[in-house]
Amino acid sequence: MRKSILSLIGGVALACLTIGCSDQQENQHSSNNILLQEWKGPYGGVPAFDKMQLSDLKSAIEEGMEMKLAEIDAIANSTEEPTFENTIIEMEKSGAALDRAFTYYGIWRSNKSTPELRKISKELAPKISAFSSKISQNEQLFKRVKAVYEASQKKPLEAEAQRVVELTYKGFVMSGADLDPAKKKRYAAIQSELSTLYTDFSNNVLADEENYVVYLNKDQLSGLPDSFIKSSAKQAEDRGHKGEYAVPNTRSFMEPFLTYSDERAIRKEVWTNYIKRGDNRDEHDNNAIIAKILKLRDERVKLMGYSNYATWRLQDRMAKTPDNAMDLMEKVWEASVETVHREVADMQAVANKRGDKITIEPWDYRYYAEKVRKAKYDLDSDEVKQYLQLEKLREGMFFVAGELFNFNFKELPKGEIPVFDEDVRVWEVNDKSSGKVIGLWYLDPYARKGKRSGAWATTYRSFTSYQGEKIVLASNNSNFIKPAPGDVALVSWSDAETFFHEFGHALHFLSADVKYPTSNSGVRDYTEFQSQLLERWLPTDKVINGFLTNVKTGKPMPQSLLKKIEAASTFNQGFSTTEYLASALMDMKYHTTDPKNIDPVTFEKETLEALGLPKEIVMRHRSTQFGHIFSGEGYAAAYYGYIWADVLTADAAEVFEASPNGYYDKEIADRLVKYLFAPRNAMDPSKAYRLFRGRDADYKALMRDRGFMN
Repeated sequence: MRKSILSLIGGVALACLTIGCSDQQENQHSSNNILLQEWKGPYGGVPAFDKMQLSDLKSAIEEGMEMKLAEIDAIANSTEEPTFENTIIEMEKSGAALDRAFTYYGIWRSNKSTPELRKISKELAPKISAFSSKISQNEQLFKRVKAVYEASQKKPLEAEAQRVVELTYKGFVMSGADLDPAKKKRYAAIQSELSTLYTDFSNNVLADEENYVVYLNKDQLSGLPDSFIKSSAKQAEDRGHKGEYAVPNTRSFMEPFLTYSDERAIRKEVWTNYIKRGDNRDEHDNNAIIAKILKLRDERVKLMGYSNYATWRLQDRMAKTPDNAMDLMEKVWEASVETVHREVADMQAVANKRGDKITIEPWDYRYYAEKVRKAKYDLDSDEVKQYLQLEKLREGMFFVAGELFNFNFKELPKGEIPVFDEDVRVWEVNDKSSGKVIGLWYLDPYARKGKRSGAWATTYRSFTSYQGEKIVLASNNSNFIKPAPGDVALVSWSDAETFFHEFGHALHFLSADVKYPTSNSGVRDYTEFQSQLLERWLPTDKVINGFLTNVKTGKPMPQSLLKKIEAASTFNQGFSTTEYLASALMDMKYHTTDPKNIDPVTFEKETLEALGLPKEIVMRHRSTQFGHIFSGEGYAAAYYGYIWADVLTADAAEVFEASPNGYYDKEIADRLVKYLFAPRNAMDPSKAYRLFRGRDADYKALMRDRGFMN
C-alpha cells in the first residue's frame, strides 16, 4: 500500500498544488535549513538523510510554506492574461523547497516516529491545513485556473496538458473554490480541525502498538518456528526483557504467532491487543475522534451541495458513484461469506479430530486454517518458508523487472548514498539496453520501533520531463522480522506476495513517462491494480526455479511443493476476502450514513451484524485502527478500491495466461508497460485499460480467480 505524505497529515490533495511533486523549479529564496536546501550529489541530487535533524523540521515546514505561498501569490496576481504556461505550468513548478521538507517529514512520520515527532506533528497539522486552504481558496488563483480551463474546453491543448488542466480545475472545485466567503471560512475551519484529528488518530494507534506487548517465557513457545523465537528474543532484549520473548503489537508479529502458537490463551491475548488498538477506553481511544471526523466530513461536503461524503469522493474515481462500488462489493460478499462457513466447518472438523474441545473463535482461525492446509493439501507453511529467502526474493523481483521493463538493478556501496537508517540499502536502476540511468531504489525492509505497521512504497522524486528529465527516487518499506545475526530472513508466501506487490508500485514510479508533476497523481481504485498484478509473477516457473531456493540445500522449490501451493491457491480466500470486504463495506457505510448521532462502537457492531459477518472473523482494520480512512483522506470512502483493482488484476492476468508464452509474453508485456504503467495519471484509467485489454474489465474474472465460481 502506498501512502503519500498528504494522506499521513490529512487534508484534500489538489493534485500538485500543495505538496508531493518533488521536481519543481528552484525558488530564488535560499534557506539555511538543511531540510529545505536543494539536494546535492549524484543522480540529480539525493535527500540528505544523513544530515536530517528533528530540531529543524518545524521551522523547515513553516518556512517552506511561506516560500510556496509567495510563489502562488505571484502567479495569482499576475497581470498577464491566464495561459497554460503562465498559470498551470508555474503552479507545477512551485514549492520545490517545501516538497523537500515534506520528504523528510514523511520519513519521520512513517519510518522513524518518536514522541517528540508526534508532538511536532500535532502542532504542524492545523498550520499545514491552513496553508492548503490559502491555496485552494485563493480567489484570484482560481479565476486564472478557471479561465485556462474554460479556454481549453473551446480549444483543447495536447492530451496530457489538457488532462492536467482538467485535474487541476476539478481539484479546486472539489476543495470548495466556488464557495461564497462565509462557506469558505467554515470550510477552512473544518479542514484545520480535521487535520488535528487525523494526527491524533494515527498517534493513538501507534501508541497502542508500542504499549501493548506480550512477553513469553521459554515454556510458552510451543509451535513457534525457530526464526520467530530468535526474533522475539531480540525484541524482548531491546525492550529490557532479556531472557524473555516479546510479541509486539504489530501485524508482522501477530499473524505468525496466531498461525503457529499452540498456546490458545496467549493467542487470544495477542489477538485482543491487536484488534483493540485505539479501542481501549483510555487516553488513546479513537471512538470519539471517529465520530467527530465523520460529522466534519459530512458538513464540509454539504457546504458544496453533496448528499454525503462518498458521493463527493467517488466522482473522479473509476467507480464514479457509491452505488457502483457497493454493487461490486455485494456481488463478491455473498460468495466470500459462504466460503468462510465452509472453511470454518473444515477447521472445526480438524479441531474435533485432534480432540481439542473448542469452538472456533477469531483467535483460532489462522491456527486451525494452517492445520487444514496441512491436512487438505499436505502443505506446511513453514516448509514453504524455507524457500522464501528475502534476499533471493529481491533478486527474483529484479529479474522480473528486467524481463518486463528492461530494467537492471545495481547495488551501490554502503555510504555512497545517504540513508536514514543503517538497514536501508540503495540500488541504481538502469535501462538494460542503453545503460541510461532511470533512478534509484531504496529498500527499508525491517520492523523497528517507531516504524508504522504494514508495507508501502513512496517516491522522494517522481519522473517528469517538462523541465528536462528527472531521475526517479523510489522507495519500498516493509516490516519483515529482522533475522538474528548470521541468520537468513525467511518470509511467508503471503509476505512474499506483499513484497512483489509493493515492488509493483516502485516499478509504476520508475516506468513513468509523463511530462508534468500532476500526471503522477493517482486514482485510488486504479493505482493498486499495477502492484496487485505484479504479484502474479511470484509463482512463475522462471522465478520459482531461479530464485526460490532452499535456505539449507540451495535447491529450487520442487514441483511437488509448487503444485501443493497452486492447489491451495484459493485456500482461505473466504477469510482474506471477507475480512477485507468487511472493512471496505464499513468504510462505505460510514460515509453514506447521516453521522449526526453516530456512535462508532454501536455502528460497527450493528452494521457488521446486518451484513452477516461470520462470528469467527473481524474486520481487517477495525474502525478505531482504520488509518486508511481516519488518519487522512487517501482511502476514505475509497477502501473498496482494492477489490476494484482486483477485478482489473484478475481480468488482465487472464490475457497473459491465455498466451503460449504466459507471463513472459513480450508483446503483452510491452502493452502492459505502454498503457498500464508508463502513463500514470496522464491518461484516464478506463481508457488506458481498454487500450490494453480491448474492452472493460469483467468482474467474473475475480470470481474465477478466487474460486468463488464452479
